[in-house]
Amino acid sequence: MSITKPKMKEKTVADFFAGIGLVTMGLEKAGWKTVYALDYEKAKAAAYENNFGQGHYHVSDIADVKGKDVPDVMLAHASFPCTDLSVAGARGGIHAGESSAFWHFLRILKEMRAERGDGKPPFVLVENVEGLLSSNQGKDLRAVLSSLNELGYLVDLIMINGANFVPQSRVRIFVVGVHSSAVNVSGLADDILSQQHNLGSSNARPEKIAEYISANADLKWYFHSLPNLPQRQISLEEIVDPSAEWWEKERTEYLYDQMHDRHKIILEAKKKESRYSYFTVFRRMRVRNGKSLSTAELRTDGIAGCLRTPKGGSARQIIVRAGRGKIDARLINGKEAARLMGADEFKINPDLSLNDVLFGFGDAVCVPVLEWLGNHYLNSISSLQQTLRLGRARPVQFSV
Repeated sequence: MSITKPKMKEKTVADFFAGIGLVTMGLEKAGWKTVYALDYEKAKAAAYENNFGQGHYHVSDIADVKGKDVPDVMLAHASFPCTDLSVAGARGGIHAGESSAFWHFLRILKEMRAERGDGKPPFVLVENVEGLLSSNQGKDLRAVLSSLNELGYLVDLIMINGANFVPQSRVRIFVVGVHSSAVNVSGLADDILSQQHNLGSSNARPEKIAEYISANADLKWYFHSLPNLPQRQISLEEIVDPSAEWWEKERTEYLYDQMHDRHKIILEAKKKESRYSYFTVFRRMRVRNGKSLSTAELRTDGIAGCLRTPKGGSARQIIVRAGRGKIDARLINGKEAARLMGADEFKINPDLSLNDVLFGFGDAVCVPVLEWLGNHYLNSISSLQQTLRLGRARPVQFSV
């Protein structure tokens, strides 16, 4: 007699603050399907639908969305605005400005639970900048974690630099929430030795994350065993678009004149070599020769700086190549921004302006980071949901 196994619930996603869809792309590579996406900008919707089709992207302010509007899903994801959390911003905190949109995401989770029963959706993934870790002396992140605890989610804290996957420095914080009714976490989370091992299992929880967890040990945690993050295989040279035109000599020389002497020395040495070397540059106000001046800062570690949304004149990165007796420079283009986000196959909508394209990529999440989280965390924990009995977790005290 054969026994029919129960059908595994489809790995579905509701993506809040969905942007142009790089979360959708990353999770799709790990076997997850986005059935609901939300953002309020039409340009981002046009970029998203050019890649993933129409019908599930909703252009609306999250403040106007109700839990009943969102379909039943296994995972709710939110990359809420970082404007008030980033160290580059005013740091008003999670209760101020655009970053306060997180509380509408939380409200929707509450409404979804009330609408469909306790524990739905079973998994939550929240992403933001590294500044969330220190914003308001760590109280803003604690507010995120404790609010998920109040909804029955045990939480995990992870930090990943996109530079482990692509030649771009892009450090992000991820909060994973696993609802206590989703898997038998009452047994898993109460096993202190196992949890201590899992906490230290991966460099995705570096020392500053472990210290934060230790300082907030009273929260309800669940740590999933993870491998170490991979070492990047792609170089900066490989993302360069060979068809792009370089600036005229005068414009490049003007950029060169804005550099520190130590950076000029590096470029002059590379200029003499028979092959090209590639660098990126950001313009910033820096003290040179005793004065505060617009300064072109050369990045020399083989990766690009963090892509930004092009709101100001200094936000777009510049690519510099040196070799074969010359130095060339130009602004990064849309194809290169896509490659720096690990979204090589992303189809850029020709109807959008370059500024809209760059804004979309600068406001997104690295595709291979989401694929890694999908494969090593979400897929594993969703498999547990199918094999373990339901249970209720109790808080566990940890010391790091």
